[in-house]
Amino acid sequence: MKISSASTPSVSIAPQVGGAAAPAAAPAAAPAGADALESAVLQPAQKAIKALPDFDAARVAELRDALAKGELPFDAGRLAGLIQRFHGSGNKA
Repeated sequence: MKISSASTPSVSIAPQVGGAAAPAAAPAAAPAGADALESAVLQPAQKAIKALPDFDAARVAELRDALAKGELPFDAGRLAGLIQRFHGSGNKA
Protein backbone atom coordinates (compact mmCIF):
# COMPACT_ATOMS: atom_id res chain seq x y z
CA MET A 1 0.00 0.00 0.00
CA LYS A 2 1.36 3.37 -0.94
CA ILE A 3 0.13 6.64 0.47
CA SER A 4 0.39 9.46 -1.98
CA SER A 5 1.29 13.00 -1.04
CA ALA A 6 -2.19 14.05 -2.20
CA SER A 7 -3.75 12.53 0.91
CA THR A 8 -4.35 14.83 3.84
CA PRO A 9 -3.63 13.59 7.34
CA SER A 10 -6.55 13.58 9.74
CA VAL A 11 -4.32 13.48 12.79
CA SER A 12 -1.50 15.83 13.56
CA ILE A 13 1.27 15.14 16.02
CA ALA A 14 2.75 17.98 18.01
CA PRO A 15 5.52 17.82 20.59
CA GLN A 16 4.39 18.12 24.19
CA VAL A 17 5.85 20.89 26.26
CA GLY A 18 6.81 19.86 29.77
CA GLY A 19 5.83 16.25 29.08
CA ALA A 20 7.43 13.09 30.34
CA ALA A 21 11.17 12.58 30.08
CA ALA A 22 12.61 11.19 26.87
CA PRO A 23 12.68 7.40 26.63
CA ALA A 24 15.85 5.58 27.60
CA ALA A 25 18.46 5.20 24.88
CA ALA A 26 18.57 1.97 22.88
CA PRO A 27 21.32 -0.55 23.63
CA ALA A 28 24.70 0.60 22.33
CA ALA A 29 25.50 -2.36 20.08
CA ALA A 30 23.46 -5.01 18.30
CA PRO A 31 24.69 -8.58 17.73
CA ALA A 32 26.94 -8.99 14.69
CA GLY A 33 24.42 -10.64 12.32
CA ALA A 34 21.35 -8.71 13.48
CA ASP A 35 21.14 -6.50 10.36
CA ALA A 36 21.33 -9.48 7.99
CA LEU A 37 18.71 -11.41 9.99
CA GLU A 38 16.38 -8.44 10.14
CA SER A 39 16.75 -7.88 6.41
CA ALA A 40 16.02 -11.54 5.61
CA VAL A 41 12.96 -11.56 7.88
CA LEU A 42 11.55 -8.28 6.56
CA GLN A 43 12.14 -8.86 2.83
CA PRO A 44 8.94 -10.90 2.25
CA ALA A 45 6.87 -8.31 4.10
CA GLN A 46 8.44 -5.47 2.11
CA LYS A 47 7.69 -7.27 -1.17
CA ALA A 48 4.08 -7.87 -0.10
CA ILE A 49 3.62 -4.21 0.82
CA LYS A 50 5.04 -3.06 -2.51
CA ALA A 51 2.57 -5.37 -4.31
CA LEU A 52 -0.46 -3.71 -2.67
CA PRO A 53 -2.42 -1.14 -4.69
CA ASP A 54 -1.99 2.57 -4.09
CA PHE A 55 -4.09 4.29 -1.44
CA ASP A 56 -6.93 6.25 -3.05
CA ALA A 57 -7.56 9.24 -0.76
CA ALA A 58 -10.29 10.61 -3.04
CA ARG A 59 -12.25 7.34 -2.87
CA VAL A 60 -11.92 7.22 0.92
CA ALA A 61 -13.21 10.80 1.16
CA GLU A 62 -16.10 9.92 -1.17
CA LEU A 63 -17.09 6.93 0.97
CA ARG A 64 -16.72 8.95 4.19
CA ASP A 65 -19.03 11.66 2.81
CA ALA A 66 -21.62 9.11 1.62
CA LEU A 67 -21.60 7.46 5.04
CA ALA A 68 -22.03 10.84 6.79
CA LYS A 69 -24.96 11.74 4.50
CA GLY A 70 -26.66 8.42 5.15
CA GLU A 71 -26.29 7.36 1.52
CA LEU A 72 -24.21 4.34 2.48
CA PRO A 73 -26.03 1.86 4.71
CA PHE A 74 -24.39 1.00 7.99
CA ASP A 75 -25.54 -1.83 10.25
CA ALA A 76 -23.69 -1.61 13.57
CA GLY A 77 -25.13 -4.94 14.75
CA ARG A 78 -23.89 -6.74 11.64
CA LEU A 79 -20.46 -5.14 11.99
CA ALA A 80 -20.28 -6.20 15.65
CA GLY A 81 -21.23 -9.76 14.66
CA LEU A 82 -18.54 -9.87 11.97
CA ILE A 83 -15.90 -8.56 14.38
CA GLN A 84 -16.95 -11.09 16.99
CA ARG A 85 -16.86 -13.92 14.47
CA PHE A 86 -13.44 -12.84 13.19
CA HIS A 87 -11.89 -12.56 16.66
CA GLY A 88 -13.80 -15.47 18.15
CA SER A 89 -16.66 -15.35 20.58
CA GLY A 90 -14.83 -17.01 23.48
CA ASN A 91 -14.31 -15.00 26.62
CA LYS A 92 -10.65 -14.26 27.14
CA ALA A 93 -9.73 -13.06 30.58
